[in-house]
Amino acid sequence: MSTETTKSLFWQGVRDAAPFLLVVAPFGLLFGVVATEAGLSVFETMSFSIVVLAGAAQFAALQLMVDNAPTIIALISALAVNLRMAMYSASLTPYLGGASLWQRAVAAYFTVDQSYACSILKFELNPDWTVQKRLSYFAGTVAPVCPFWYVFTLVGALIGETIPPEFALDFAVPITFLALITPMLRTKAHVLAALVSIVASLGFAFLPYNLGLLVAGVLAMATGAEVERRTAAQVATEGEHG
Repeated sequence: MSTETTKSLFWQGVRDAAPFLLVVAPFGLLFGVVATEAGLSVFETMSFSIVVLAGAAQFAALQLMVDNAPTIIALISALAVNLRMAMYSASLTPYLGGASLWQRAVAAYFTVDQSYACSILKFELNPDWTVQKRLSYFAGTVAPVCPFWYVFTLVGALIGETIPPEFALDFAVPITFLALITPMLRTKAHVLAALVSIVASLGFAFLPYNLGLLVAGVLAMATGAEVERRTAAQVATEGEHG
């Protein structure tokens, strides 16, 4: 495998993930502003973003901290919001499992919504890629996302309340997830799980400390798993009768 090949795949990953900068920038700015307004220092805000590196979970935990929710609730909620990362990791294992321990550790740290969404689609379309090719592409998807998350978090933490409210930076949160999720709704299980999560999150919105999101997440995962189980059973039955 030539160096040129890995370099070209890296830049291909950069190009594919680059559009997410349009939402990563305001998303990072918003977290920096909200975190400092909540009482975190610039150092604490940056430590939060660098160590956790999970925007949605960071916002969930921060909001609960501001609402004086019990620490255990904030931790559970953040973990629940970030539970999708465990599913991302399981999904990427067949493609990156052959990498060395340190490479897997680095990939695990940088597995975020954007890097996963771009990579899993490309890996499925190119099953003949070697592990090194996949890692090169994965690294490319990380380059325009994670470093800029840090940078814009810092900018937001430094400028704080000087950002006019009419800029409406909070639009970045829903836009990001819509851009990520929509292309991934490729099967009946995906679509039904998404619908259940929407209905359940609205139906259980009355629960305190955003616990409705936990309930919605569990119900959505159960729905998706059950639909996939029934689909597999149906295919197996048709195969036997075929």
